[in-house]
Amino acid sequence: MAKNKKKKRGGKLATYDKKNLKKVILSMMYEDPAKTFNYKQVSSYLGIKDDESRKLVNVCLEELYDNGYLERQGQGKYRLKSRGGYAVGVLDVQSKGFAYVKSEEADTPVYIASRNMMHAMSGDKVRVHLFARRKGHDLEGEIVEVLERAKTQFVGTVEKTSTYAFLVPSGKATFDIFIPGDALNGAENGQKAIAEITEWPANAKNPVGRIIDVLGDKGHHDTEMHAILAEYELPWKFPPKVERAAEKIPEEIPGQEIRNRRDFRTVTTFTIDPADAKDFDDALSLRKLENGNWEAGVHIADVSYYVKPGTILDEEAYSRATSVYLVDRVVPMLPEKLSNGVCSLRPNEDKLCFSAVFEMNDKGEVVDEWFGKTVINSDRRFTYEEAQEIIETGKGDLSDEVLTFNSLAGKLRERRFREGSIAFDRVEIKFEIDENGKPLSVYFKESKEANKLVEEFMLLANRRVAEFIGKPKGRQSPRTFVYRIHDRPDPEKLENFNNFIHKFGLGIQLVTPRAIATSMNNLLENIKGKKEQNIVEMLAIRAMAKAAYSTRNIGHYGLAFEFYSHFTSPIRRYPDVMVHRLLEKYLEGGRSADSVKYEEMCRHSSDMETRAANAERSSVKYKQVEFMQDHIGEVYKGVISGVTEFGLFVELENKIEGMIPISGIDDDFYMFDENNYLLRGRHTDRIFQLGDEVSIRIWRTNLERKQLDFLLAENKAPNGIRRKN
Repeated sequence: MAKNKKKKRGGKLATYDKKNLKKVILSMMYEDPAKTFNYKQVSSYLGIKDDESRKLVNVCLEELYDNGYLERQGQGKYRLKSRGGYAVGVLDVQSKGFAYVKSEEADTPVYIASRNMMHAMSGDKVRVHLFARRKGHDLEGEIVEVLERAKTQFVGTVEKTSTYAFLVPSGKATFDIFIPGDALNGAENGQKAIAEITEWPANAKNPVGRIIDVLGDKGHHDTEMHAILAEYELPWKFPPKVERAAEKIPEEIPGQEIRNRRDFRTVTTFTIDPADAKDFDDALSLRKLENGNWEAGVHIADVSYYVKPGTILDEEAYSRATSVYLVDRVVPMLPEKLSNGVCSLRPNEDKLCFSAVFEMNDKGEVVDEWFGKTVINSDRRFTYEEAQEIIETGKGDLSDEVLTFNSLAGKLRERRFREGSIAFDRVEIKFEIDENGKPLSVYFKESKEANKLVEEFMLLANRRVAEFIGKPKGRQSPRTFVYRIHDRPDPEKLENFNNFIHKFGLGIQLVTPRAIATSMNNLLENIKGKKEQNIVEMLAIRAMAKAAYSTRNIGHYGLAFEFYSHFTSPIRRYPDVMVHRLLEKYLEGGRSADSVKYEEMCRHSSDMETRAANAERSSVKYKQVEFMQDHIGEVYKGVISGVTEFGLFVELENKIEGMIPISGIDDDFYMFDENNYLLRGRHTDRIFQLGDEVSIRIWRTNLERKQLDFLLAENKAPNGIRRKN
């Protein structure tokens, strides 16, 4: 490409998030596929000049190389990998049977007709042969190879005959699994079970499988919770050998280990946790120093002392990667002996910790810090409610310490928002559940000052630990570490969000990342208590990128932190265990760890976190549908929270969400306007738009699909009000 013909693509810094930047880089390289580029050349070509965005370019090049889109030509130099008419991506199957493949090699999703899917399933990583693009049509292709199955095990209901059976999967699967009579593993008709696909003959409509676990009778509370875990391939029990390994861990701490640690047992220390918590993995300590400053300790359970690399306990913890919090239970990452016992920072017991200790002045500024191994003895276990009462009344056990921490936390929080952190503070929906698992009532969990006190000091510890490793002093180069990263928002989603909130007379600034954050905080503050608050907050969150773990630091946009990690919850998050091990290694002068190995561990942890979050939402949705079964036919007020071509999602005042099918709006033929989030009647011009208030009637429920259907209160049900279990 001649130099004088090169056209730079520069734009506003706010327009470059990681996903879009990768597409721009690939597009640039397609123009000169034989040429090699380093990150400085790419940055120059794209008109990127600031250090933060240039660092993002380097990360994108590394990830495109990891994913097979680029090839490396010497240190830090990359060239497009020749592929011909093929692309690799992830399959997204639609409800009507066709699918799209999303690939960074294609400028738009690739349309796959149902006949060209080669038995691939949603979420599979596939190779696609691209057809020649027809003018005015989507990019189209056919799957030629399934590179990686998203899942091979499915949860569903057994439908049995005398000689064979089918497993009818829950969720989005578009097929049933044929189960030969000798592969039923004792499953009975109507039971919930897990089947594993063993083969899928080329010309067969259904795959063949075998039952690998029977969950129990359909509709039973424990069966359904276990089915949700299994649907996301999450375990609900520990193998016996893991339990036995945990039971062998001694509860008594060796005297020599205590002598090797900094002793905080005489310093006032306490925990603040939910009322029903048993795994206390963080504690706070406070004392006044002679110079008038405060010594604030953030003490974290030293899981890495008990869970050693290469052991069966470590392998199980890594496999799970996170505890899972369903609507009625916790499925822990570690066996109870560890999570609720030897590692839990219970009051009046000596406990081993990894601590971040800060010297702070009355302004909440950190003037000195120390990281290392400690031993503590907590004086008091507070619930959030107890700590909140002390904050509100000024009275109670350790009131001076609690109030001092609250004052310092307030200053930390104020400074964090001033520096660009975004103040998302969504209300959580909770259920009161009886002993049989039946939901009795709905209530909301709000974050108060006691919650924010703990949050600020956990954020402080996480941030300063990451800075300690990521911003080395002197000439020392950065070492491999596990960061919690959060990319900049997708500019298109932000633009659409901004266009939508204009209907309420609202708006945000899109010029720079800092302007976005500042105006977003002003927006969230201004809508508090207004009818549009929930829908605006929800759409704002949807416009944001998802946080993840990586050794390649790009900062945390939502918190406005250049460096951030997860150090404070090793009982329930495996990345925190990784952070503890790396921090200990580097404090002892060790060399930088293998970045390739740790990046793969980060990817696994991020994937497991996503599965756990999906399972949690699924369990909440199940209880929402179950709760509303007793309210069929009743009328509620709600707000339209989603608009699709097949109907309207409506969120009720109790935060429960359901759908009005488009077939249930029978006064006109309604057309979907995707750009404006609305349905419009062809003849009446009647509009249903995101954020509109509507009155609905509960029409029907389907627990198996976790589906709740509404009708407009003015309409009658096509076949009468009914419930389907």
